[in-house]
Amino acid sequence: MARRARRYAYGPYTDGPDPLAPPVDIRAALDEIGRDVMEGASPRSALQELMRRGMRGQRGLDELTREVWQRRSRLQRENRLDGTLQEVRELLQRALEAERDTLGRQDTDDARFREMQLDALPSDTGGAVRELNEYDWQSAGGREAYEQIRDLLGREMLDQRFQGMKQAMENATPEDVEGIREMLDDLNDLLANHAQGRDTQAQFDEFMRKHGEFFPENPQNTDELIDLLAQRAAAAQRMLNSMTPEQRAELMELSQQAFGDPRLAQALGQLDAHLQGLRPGEDWDGQGRFRGENPMGMGEATRAMEQLGQLDALAEQLAQSYPGARMEDIDIDALGRHLGDEARVDARALAELERELQRQGLFERAPDGSLQLSPKALRRLGEAALRDVVDKIGARRGERENRSSGAAGEATGATRPWAFGDTEAWSVPRTLLNAQLRRAGGDDRRLDVTDVEIVETEQRSRAAVALCVDTSWSMVQDGRWVPMKRTALALHQLISTRFRGDDLKLITFGRHARSVELGELIGLEGVWEQGTNLHHALLLAGQHLRRNPDAEPVVLVVTDGEPTAHLEPDGEAVFDWPPSHETLRATIAEVDRIAALRAAITFFMLGDDPRLAAFVDDVARRCGGKVVAPTLDGLGAEVVSDYLRTRKR
Repeated sequence: MARRARRYAYGPYTDGPDPLAPPVDIRAALDEIGRDVMEGASPRSALQELMRRGMRGQRGLDELTREVWQRRSRLQRENRLDGTLQEVRELLQRALEAERDTLGRQDTDDARFREMQLDALPSDTGGAVRELNEYDWQSAGGREAYEQIRDLLGREMLDQRFQGMKQAMENATPEDVEGIREMLDDLNDLLANHAQGRDTQAQFDEFMRKHGEFFPENPQNTDELIDLLAQRAAAAQRMLNSMTPEQRAELMELSQQAFGDPRLAQALGQLDAHLQGLRPGEDWDGQGRFRGENPMGMGEATRAMEQLGQLDALAEQLAQSYPGARMEDIDIDALGRHLGDEARVDARALAELERELQRQGLFERAPDGSLQLSPKALRRLGEAALRDVVDKIGARRGERENRSSGAAGEATGATRPWAFGDTEAWSVPRTLLNAQLRRAGGDDRRLDVTDVEIVETEQRSRAAVALCVDTSWSMVQDGRWVPMKRTALALHQLISTRFRGDDLKLITFGRHARSVELGELIGLEGVWEQGTNLHHALLLAGQHLRRNPDAEPVVLVVTDGEPTAHLEPDGEAVFDWPPSHETLRATIAEVDRIAALRAAITFFMLGDDPRLAAFVDDVARRCGGKVVAPTLDGLGAEVVSDYLRTRKR
């Protein structure tokens, strides 16, 4: 028996997230957020900026907002609102021309009288249509055109409030019109009872049983029905508000002639009054300026006003400028309807990115309620910073380093013969003694490499590290703010993962100095203040070293200016420019106290200030420290390399 061929059906995937969508690039997103935070933005604003900017190959909220406003502008630029008035005028002119043509062929007093009636019609379209309501037409074509006016007005007015009504009421019979009037009466009765606080569910169910064909949206209760109708009624009112006073008055007068019965306009007016009272929060007063060439009918114009309202709501959602705004607030379906499927995909991807950042615990609430980067996020940023530093260290080959030599470690009192690769200091007495002994044995060479002995130094098992970073305003204005923070990130990551026994203290110094946690330093904003209080920073560094007497003391100073402030005994910071003798004396005294702890001190000098260069050179010679003049791009590599070299002692 032949096997039946399998049949397959394919359709769009609708159950949950798209399984073929590219994964969210959390690392790239966190790098961008981290960069903004280090530049001084809050984590919350950095996240919002990422959402506005978007990711590579993916539009952000700013681009989507721009497209929303372009769509809104095009809608107003290409259309105008007087399409119904224009169509009524054309039908009226056709009716009058047909009637005059018929009367012109009649040689009677009655024909002349009717011509006088037509000549005396009001100049405005609404008044003319009203006056012709009782006119006994002699022309079949004229009567037909006039009936089309009343039919058109009725269908347009209904199409404003009820979706698809214009097409449904085409060639409407008197029975159809009577059914509409009955529906409106029942609807107004339902809304009146609901406005009085009565339970209207049973009445609503009966209403939908009788008139549900007019509501393809299938609302489930009175409130849903009100929401549906109020949005359209408000759009219809905004359309009227957008017309000129003359157009508005003309249209309102014409509305009384809808289907040849003013009761329809009265019922719709009562409906609008109910809806405005039940939903006062809708935009009943707004308006828009339409200046295009494409005339729109009343129903079409009302839908255009609805679209403007939806586009305005989308623009507000995309702006995310209101308190508590989240990506989930964006109406993805509405965005897709107005901008297309690609916009829907981009917005969904941004929302997924925000959810994933939150889900992975990369943000947390501070005690004051603000959003801040979590330790997990700081670790990831540190990994990226350290990876960048390691790449730079590995890429440096053959570069001439701008350094001054200094102490290499703590001497043990013993010496040993020099071997290739040793960097410890020579023991001059032992080296000269070896040379003399060799010459006494008959070797005439004054000095040989075999004579050299070096001083052995002690390498301690752990280090106490104080990283002092300048946070004065010059660091911000000269672009040194972010490199300084990335340096702290890289060093912190290295110590916390590779040398966990070491104790790192981060110290910032401007007018005052203070000890900070990594997250606080990364989120630190630049503040304009005068003063580079290196004295206070070294004071805090010394306290850290003394709390770790069993550790190798290391002090790393990153600065772009000479000391211009010092701390008085009462805790007041005194600023002077040029630096006063008191400031320099206090700073040097603190350097001497740290040097007495046998600390390895390195100054990383940023910029080319000759006064700073002279100061750090003098201090380095005094304390046996080092001076490094790195580029901004190489600051992190220099600091990490110096720390590693110090640890090898």
